[in-house]
Amino acid sequence: MTEDVIAYIARALVQNPEHVQVDAHRVGGSIYIDVTAAPGDIGRLIGRKGRTAQAIRTVAKAAAAREGLRAVVDID
Repeated sequence: MTEDVIAYIARALVQNPEHVQVDAHRVGGSIYIDVTAAPGDIGRLIGRKGRTAQAIRTVAKAAAAREGLRAVVDID
């Protein structure tokens, strides 16, 4: 569920949503989420001074907490 929320947000932010790929795997009590997008859209996911990326990570942590997990988001 957490990865679905992040995929929805990431696709809404970029110009080429078909190139957004979200991969998640769980290790113990953590969920690791890798977000990849087209090279021109990475800046949109990171934002100025990383504010958008930080907001995405905050949402991921909140969604993961509902599942009893810890979230780690990596944007490539």
